[in-house]
Amino acid sequence: MAEYKILTSIQGVDQAIKASFERPVVLFKHSTSCPISSMAKSRVDRAFQSKALPFDYYHLDLLRHRQVSAYIAETLGVRHESPQAIVVSNGKAIYHSSHLDIDPAAMAGLSA
Repeated sequence: MAEYKILTSIQGVDQAIKASFERPVVLFKHSTSCPISSMAKSRVDRAFQSKALPFDYYHLDLLRHRQVSAYIAETLGVRHESPQAIVVSNGKAIYHSSHLDIDPAAMAGLSA
């Protein structure tokens, strides 16, 4: 499994956004009860394991932390979806996608 930091609080989101000024971060919003979400998460996990994504990786369990998900949407101006991957750089969302449109190769291209 890819190494990731677990988001459980609004303060954690603020820390991740602050960290994005040093290095881009991926916020992955995952529904543990959804098979499509599990599939998308597996694809992103594999990309991180292979080092194809040179970002810090944050994981949010949507079912347990809905208020944190709502805060991400409001703060970054990205409509909530599930599953969802959001790349944040310099405090702004520079990529976001959901479901099977989540593309680790497209995310990796943002680091070039």
